[in-house]
Amino acid sequence: MLKVGLTGGIGAGKSEVSRLLVEHGALLIDSDRIAREVVAPGTEGLAAVVDAFGREILTADGSLDRPRLGTVVFADPERLAVLNAIVHPLVRDRSAALEAAATEDAVVVHDVPLLTENGLAPLFDLVIVVDASPETQLDRLLRLRGTTEADARARMAAQATREQRREIADIVIDNDVPLEALRDRVAEVWAELERRARKG
Repeated sequence: MLKVGLTGGIGAGKSEVSRLLVEHGALLIDSDRIAREVVAPGTEGLAAVVDAFGREILTADGSLDRPRLGTVVFADPERLAVLNAIVHPLVRDRSAALEAAATEDAVVVHDVPLLTENGLAPLFDLVIVVDASPETQLDRLLRLRGTTEADARARMAAQATREQRREIADIVIDNDVPLEALRDRVAEVWAELERRARKG
C-alpha cells in the first residue's frame, strides 16, 4: 500500500485533483468529508462542538451551521485550536479505519487540507501539494464559492503559506493551468504513484 498525503491551500483546486486521482484508481480518504460526518446531527462530535461554542452555531434543523462556525474560528486562532482539538482525533480514527480496509496494492490518497499546519507529512510515504497563486485562490473563492473577500482572505491567512506547503512536497501539481493541462499532469503523477506502489 502506498500512503499519499494530498494537500493545498483553500481554492487551489485540490478537490479537482483528488477527483482525477480517483478516476485513475486511487482510494480516496477525504478528511473534509469525514470532518462533516463526525459532526453530523446525533454524533458525539457535534455535542462536543455545541458544548464548546454554544447552540448559536446550529441551524434551525439542529445541524452544524458551518459558515457561522467558520466566521468564529477563522478570525480567532485560539477558538480554531479548540475546534481542531475536538474534530481532528475523530477524523484521524475514522481515516485509520478506512485505510485498514484497503487492499495491499492500493494507492491510498489522504486528502488533508491542514496537512502542513498539523505537521502530518511524516505519516505518509509521499506528499502531493496542489499549488496555485494567491490571486487564483482568491478568484476561485469569490467566483466559485461566493465567499466575501474579507472571509476569503481570513481563511487563506489562517492556513500555511505557499512556501511552507512546497517545503514538505515530494510532488507539486501546479494548478494555475487549464483543466486539460491539469489532467495531463495528474496522469503523469498517477503513473509515478503506481510505480512506487508496485515497488512496495
